[in-house]
Amino acid sequence: MKFCANLAFMFTESASILERYALAKDAGFKAVETGFPLGYSIEQVKHAKEAAGVEQVLINLKTGDVTKGELGVTAVPGKETEFQENLRTTIEYAKAVGARKIHIMAGKLETVSPQNWTTYENNLKYAADVLKTQGILGVIEPINQHSVPKYFLSDYKKAVDIIKRLDSDHLKLQLDIFHLQHISGDLSHNIQNLMPYVGHIQIAQVPNRNEPDTAGEINYQYIIEHIQNSGYSDWIGLEYKPAGNTKNGLKWIQDFGYNL
Repeated sequence: MKFCANLAFMFTESASILERYALAKDAGFKAVETGFPLGYSIEQVKHAKEAAGVEQVLINLKTGDVTKGELGVTAVPGKETEFQENLRTTIEYAKAVGARKIHIMAGKLETVSPQNWTTYENNLKYAADVLKTQGILGVIEPINQHSVPKYFLSDYKKAVDIIKRLDSDHLKLQLDIFHLQHISGDLSHNIQNLMPYVGHIQIAQVPNRNEPDTAGEINYQYIIEHIQNSGYSDWIGLEYKPAGNTKNGLKWIQDFGYNL
């Protein structure tokens, strides 16, 4: 299996996301994924990525300031133009760093109406059509309500139903096992059943979102092997909060019989 560092969660010992590219390389990673690098220009991000000599697998859609809870407007009626502008900006960054996947975040909503679902699906159709012209995959991710209360998309069935209806090779599921366990459980069957729609996978232990070998609900030695046996061979993002020093915590990879 191939593991990539999530720079929003890992190497936070460094204050700058730009510096984390080099730290990931130093730790042995060949690839990274990131949130949208708010506050940094395309040139700055491209330079940091190229100087580190790592591949960029995925970048999140420009969402606003995530520290303020701004997680996108994809499901917000009346903000279609803002969504389209955010998508265009993110594509520019993705192309600059060679990222072939964009996580299209849905946003947080106080109340949800049928109009939100219509807006969400229409925006995803727009995104899939645009991403097709760019050779980039869009992915959508159900996020559990414990970690991010009021996040719009927290239902795997609804996510898959939309993916089926839009029927695009450029819109798939981002399957974070951390969220899957919180939302649905029954990991063995759900992973196998969802796999035909999966475009990207992430992992973290439940409930504390630390390394896969820390105490928690998931037996990751089994789950990672099950993911592989279910036909997935692409990158797995390590979207966990290191319990201590990021680099020291990576010992689980070798303990599980893998390499970076």
